[in-house]
Amino acid sequence: VCLPRNLLDMDTFSKSDPGTCGEWNWLGDLLQGVAPGRFGRTEVIDNTLNPDFVRKFVLDYFFEEKQNLRFDVYNVDSKSCNISKHDFLGQAFMALGEVIGSQRSRLERPLTGVPGKKCGTILLSAEELSNCRDIVTMQLCANKLDKKDFFGKSDPFLVFYRSNEDGTFTICHKTEVVKNTLNPVWQPFSIPVRALCNGDYDRTVKIDVYDWDRDGSHDFIGEFATSYRELSRAQSQFTVYEVLNPKKKCKKKKYINSGTVSETCRSGCCLCPAGVPSQPTSLHYMSPYQLSAYAMALKAVGEIIQDYDSDKLFPAYGFGAKIPPDGSISHQFPLNSDVENPSCVGIDGVLESYFQSLRTVQLYGPTNFAPVINQVEPQVAGPRLAVTLSLALQASALPMSIIIVGVGPAEFDAMEELDGDDVRVSSRGRYAERDIVQFVPFRDYMDRSGNQVLSMARLAKDVLAEIPEQLLSYMKSHDIKPRHTDPQ
Repeated sequence: VCLPRNLLDMDTFSKSDPGTCGEWNWLGDLLQGVAPGRFGRTEVIDNTLNPDFVRKFVLDYFFEEKQNLRFDVYNVDSKSCNISKHDFLGQAFMALGEVIGSQRSRLERPLTGVPGKKCGTILLSAEELSNCRDIVTMQLCANKLDKKDFFGKSDPFLVFYRSNEDGTFTICHKTEVVKNTLNPVWQPFSIPVRALCNGDYDRTVKIDVYDWDRDGSHDFIGEFATSYRELSRAQSQFTVYEVLNPKKKCKKKKYINSGTVSETCRSGCCLCPAGVPSQPTSLHYMSPYQLSAYAMALKAVGEIIQDYDSDKLFPAYGFGAKIPPDGSISHQFPLNSDVENPSCVGIDGVLESYFQSLRTVQLYGPTNFAPVINQVEPQVAGPRLAVTLSLALQASALPMSIIIVGVGPAEFDAMEELDGDDVRVSSRGRYAERDIVQFVPFRDYMDRSGNQVLSMARLAKDVLAEIPEQLLSYMKSHDIKPRHTDPQ
């Protein structure tokens, strides 16, 4: 978290519009010949000398390395991406270890670099990120907020703060401004649960309501507190929060509140980065112009393997969703919603059922695909599998292959462990009989020009290359020989 304070005022008729960029210079990288580089820039906040930036910097911390940091603060008065075109407000130097090793992991340093001027200070704080990768999507609305504008109503917006381990609060999200209304409805937004509460569902989340003013001196309307656990209950119940202004509450005996805010949690928590299918940022997004990454992966692999199936009937299952009618969580549900007959006709039928399923189920995480393999397992007469690692281990004795395509920018370390190309899969001293899992991240096969046909062809060629050898290895290990047919 980076918070400049008491910055230089460089604008004549208003205050500065600050933005911050950070650069690293790590000794370990220099020894390996890696040049120093920039690790990020904040957003720009208009008309303030004490900006509270929403955007945070995420860095890898290595105790054994000297990780030098530099933060430069600028007054941004144009849309130019060239940082040298903007007014320099000051800079500060420190090591990442100094921030982490300071009391409560909070370090304040003076800004320098403008001769003869006091440039203010910069406050840095650090917190270890949890492994939680869930994303919550919510929408909020308010009712009967206080009127703050003389010639109008109010221009309200919300500011979300997460509580820190030392009891302080850090800004983590701002909504857009809704002009001239006391009953605003803000747009739905998605935020990582890690940013909202760092994976602690009971950590306090404070939400302030402000009336926007052009000069940056936004009027405080009120506040309320909640938690991610309480916010997530909006999936099943309607929640209303009273917006309270402590100063007005002390002054007015008959004060009740400054309005109310209600919220509806649109997607509970879904595994990042799949997202909400109706949003263009989702990897499942059903665009009228092109296939999603998931649809491309299905089509690329399916169009080839269907040529080797005589009846072209494919049982197709999904995992990681709340399914109708009661919203129960399932990690093994038929895409066509037919439990008795989950088979789809051809890969086109699989895609059609997949698209229809996205319209009826609610994505939910974390996901687990072991139940899907357990569903398929009776068809190949094997034991039921409890967890994913034992899945690969025990299924190696069965006549089956498992193809996993990783979609999106996430890390797939766990999936790569299941692919026994380099090291044979093992668990508790037992080793897989043979390699049956093929995993590839789809991003490695995406054509840079955006050509989907080339992307799918590259994916299919690589992901299916090992299937013939996997088939032969099973047949040889069980002494199954090809049937001889009499010539006609």
